[in-house]
Amino acid sequence: MLRRSIPRGGWSRWTPRLLTSPRIFCLSLIVLLGQVGLLQGHPQCLDYRPPFQPLQHLEFCSDYESFGCCDQRKDHRIAARYWDIMEYFDLKGHELCGGYIKDILCQECSPYAAHLYDAENPRTPLRNLPGLCSDYCSAFHSNCHSAIALLTNDRRFQESPGKDGTRFCHLLNLPDKDYCFPNILRSDHLNRNLGTVAEDRRGCLQLCLAEVANRLRNPVAMVHAGDGTHRFFVAEQVGVVWVYLPDGSRLEQPFLDLKSLVLTTPWIGDERGFLGLAFHPRFRRNRKFYIYYSCLGKKRVEKIRISEMKVSLADPNKADPKSERVILEIEEPASNHNGGQLLFGLDGYMYIFTGDGGQAGDPFGKFGNAQNKSSLLGKVLRIDVNGAGSGGKRYRVPMDNPFVSEPGAHPAIYAYGIRNMWRCAVDRGDPITHQGRGRMFCGDVGENRFEEVDIIVKGGNYGWRAKEGFECYDKKLCQNASLDDILPIYAYGHAVGKSVTGGYVYRGCESPNLNGLYIFGDFMSGRLMALQEDRKTKKWKKQDICLGSTESCAFPGLISTHSKFIISFGEDEAGELYFLATSYPSAYAPHGSIYKFVDPSRRAPPGKCKYKPVPVKTRSKRVQFRPLAKMVLDLLKEQSEKAARKMSRATLASSPNRASSQKDSFKKPASPTSSRKTSPGPGAKKRARVWSPGPQGKRKGIPKRPSGIARQAAQHRRAGRSLPPPLPSRWLAMPMNFHKGAQNAQAGRGQASGRLAIAPPAGCAAQLQAQLRLRARPARGGVPDASRPPALLWLSTSLILQSLRTNLWSLAPAFRELGPQVLVAPRPRGPLFLFLLFVAFRYFLFRVISKAQ
Repeated sequence: MLRRSIPRGGWSRWTPRLLTSPRIFCLSLIVLLGQVGLLQGHPQCLDYRPPFQPLQHLEFCSDYESFGCCDQRKDHRIAARYWDIMEYFDLKGHELCGGYIKDILCQECSPYAAHLYDAENPRTPLRNLPGLCSDYCSAFHSNCHSAIALLTNDRRFQESPGKDGTRFCHLLNLPDKDYCFPNILRSDHLNRNLGTVAEDRRGCLQLCLAEVANRLRNPVAMVHAGDGTHRFFVAEQVGVVWVYLPDGSRLEQPFLDLKSLVLTTPWIGDERGFLGLAFHPRFRRNRKFYIYYSCLGKKRVEKIRISEMKVSLADPNKADPKSERVILEIEEPASNHNGGQLLFGLDGYMYIFTGDGGQAGDPFGKFGNAQNKSSLLGKVLRIDVNGAGSGGKRYRVPMDNPFVSEPGAHPAIYAYGIRNMWRCAVDRGDPITHQGRGRMFCGDVGENRFEEVDIIVKGGNYGWRAKEGFECYDKKLCQNASLDDILPIYAYGHAVGKSVTGGYVYRGCESPNLNGLYIFGDFMSGRLMALQEDRKTKKWKKQDICLGSTESCAFPGLISTHSKFIISFGEDEAGELYFLATSYPSAYAPHGSIYKFVDPSRRAPPGKCKYKPVPVKTRSKRVQFRPLAKMVLDLLKEQSEKAARKMSRATLASSPNRASSQKDSFKKPASPTSSRKTSPGPGAKKRARVWSPGPQGKRKGIPKRPSGIARQAAQHRRAGRSLPPPLPSRWLAMPMNFHKGAQNAQAGRGQASGRLAIAPPAGCAAQLQAQLRLRARPARGGVPDASRPPALLWLSTSLILQSLRTNLWSLAPAFRELGPQVLVAPRPRGPLFLFLLFVAFRYFLFRVISKAQ
C-alpha cells in the first residue's frame, strides 16, 4: 500500500504506569500540580476563540464551510499537507486511506476542534491527533496503520503494540463519547443551534465579558472621537476624563479635569456631577467637543451647563482648559433628575436630553415641566452649534424644529414629556442594508412603577407626567385625549429593576450574532437585557442576558461576573459594545469598571475586523491595564483545587482504617479469592451505537488533486524533505496508559503476590496526563525550563506521601519504571533528590529482606 519508506523519529519510550488507590492518586497530583477541572465541550477553535463562518468557499474541508474554524487560507494549507501525505501511497492506498486521512486532518476545522485536540484550556498541551471514536479508530488502525507515522512523529502512536490497535485507540480516546469524531457530527444536541447565540432553558442569552478598565470613580460616559485613532474617552462623575489607547493602556495625565467646577458629593445616589461628553462630527478638523455638567451659579443656584471646548494644539490628548465657551445653562429646581446626555445625530445637530427638574411626580406648575413647552426641563433639545443665533445665543435653532412657529413654545424643543432620560444612543444601522440607521434610543427612568425604553421621534410627546410606561400616572392628565403621546417600545415593572440605563444597538464586527440587538440594563438590579425587533409586526421582544456560565465563557481572558450597579453603556470606534458599572455608587469611590461584551458562540472570520488606528502622539506616560476580575479559567482552577482539598480531608479521615487493614495484609497474605478486583474506571461501559466502520470521506469520495495555489504549496513543501511535517506537537511528556489491558495485567500481578493493585479511573488519568505534559513542556528552543518543578519529581513526591499510608508493594510498578528516570534525568540534584534516593533504597532493601524471610 505504501510505495515509499517512512523515516522514523526518535521519541522517548518511557511510559510511566502508576497503580495505586485512585482517589489518593488523583488528589495528590491535583493538589501538587493545580489541575483545572475538565470542561464540558463547547464550540472553540485551536486558537482558543469561538468558531466563525468563512468568508470564502472551502474547497477541501467543505463539511465546515458554513461554520467552523478554517478560512480559505487554512483550508489550502490542510489540503497541501494531505497531498504531501498521499505521495507515499499507491492507488490502492489512496482508495483505502484517503477518506480517513482527510477526515482526521479536517478536524482542525471542526467547531469543536479545541475539545477534539484537548485545547479548551490554554494551560494544557495539544493532542497530536484528534479524539476518535473507538469503532472509527479501530477501523482506521486496521486499514491504514501505516498512515499513522505520516500523521504524527510521536512514537507512542507509531509503535502501539497489538494488531487490533487497542492501545492506539486508547490514546485517542475522549472521556465524553459524544464529542469524539465522528459521533460529534451526528449529535443533534451539539449541532442544533450551532453558531447562534447560546440560550439557557429560560431563553436567557449566554454572553461573556472582558474587563478593559477598572479603578474608576463612577464612570458615567465612554465615547470615542471618531477621528480614526480608536481612542476612547471615559468620564468620571467627579469631573475627570481619561484617555484609553487602542492597546488597552491609559494615559497617566487626564484629558480633562474640572473637579473645581463640577458640583457633586460623595453621597451614594447623588445624581449631580459631570454627566455628558460628545465630540463634534468634524472633530478631526475643528478639535471641538462638548460637555454637560452640574455647577453652582450666582447666589449658589444649581444649574446644568452645556459648554464647548477644544483640544490643545500642543497635545492631542489634553483639553485646553481655557477654551471653555458656555453654550447653554438651565437652572435646576432640585438636585435630582438632571438628565445628562449629549449626542450628535446624522443631521449634524446636537441633541440635549434634560430631566424634569427633580423631586417626585414633576410637581412644577399645573402640568409639570415635562408637559410645559415653554420650559427646557423634561425635554429633548435640538440645536446647531456651528454658528451663533439671535439675541446673543451661542447656538442656532434649526428651522425644521417641530415647535419653531408655535406661540409660547421654546424653539429648541425637539420632543417633550420626558421624566429623566439616562443614556441615549444613535443606531449606526445594519452594516450591509443600513436598516435602522439614525434611530435614537433612550432609557427613561420611571417614578415608582415602570421603566421604559423609547425611540425619539420629531415632535413626540412621551407622556410624562400623565403616563409612566404604558400606564397612567396622573389620571386627570391621562384622560386628556389631546396628549397623543408616543408609547415606549418596551417597559418593565420594578420587580425587574428600578432604574433603567439606556444602551446601544450592536453594530460591531467581532460578534455577528448580536447585530441588531438593543442591549441595555438596570442600574439598581444589575440586570442586562436585550430587545430585538420583529420586522413584520414592528414589535420588540425582550430577552435577558445571563452571565456566569463556566461552560460558555471558558475562554482565555473572559469573565462571567460584573459589578452590580450599571451606570452607562459605551461604544468604541469599531462599534464594539461596552458597559460601565461600579460596586459602590459614590462619585468618589474608585470601584468602577468597564466591560466589553463577547459572544462565545461565534466570532467574525479572521481578518475581517482588522483596522489600523491613526497614530497619535502621546506625551504622558502610559499606565498598563491590570485586570481585577477573575477569569473563568482561574475560577475553574480554584474550584478544582477546593474540591481536591475537600476530598483529601475526607481521605485523611478514613486513613486509620486503611492503615490497619494494610497492616493485616502484611501479616497474612491474601488469597486470590479474597483479593478485591480492580474496578473499571468511569466510561468503561460503552454506549450502544449503530454505526458501520469506515472513513467519513468515502461518503463524498476521495478528494480530487487540486491545482493552482494548493498544489504549488504542496510541491514547495515536498522540496528538500523526506517526511511531511506533522501537526505541531507539545506532548513532551508521555501520558499514562491506563487502558484495560494494562489494568488487567497489573491486577493479575497483584493477585499472584497477595498484594492489591488498583489502577486510577480514566477520567483521573486524563487530568494527570494534561498536568504532566504541562509540567514537562520545555521552554523555547527545546531546552527544559529549570524554574519549573520537574514532573517526575512531583510524581515521585506524591508516591512517597501515599506510601506513608498505602501498601508499599502496590508502588512497585511505579518505582520500577520511574526509578531510572529520576536517577538519570538531567536536573539539579538537591535535598529532594537525595530524599527520593533514600526512599528508593529503603524500598529495595525491604524487598530483599522480605524475600530472604
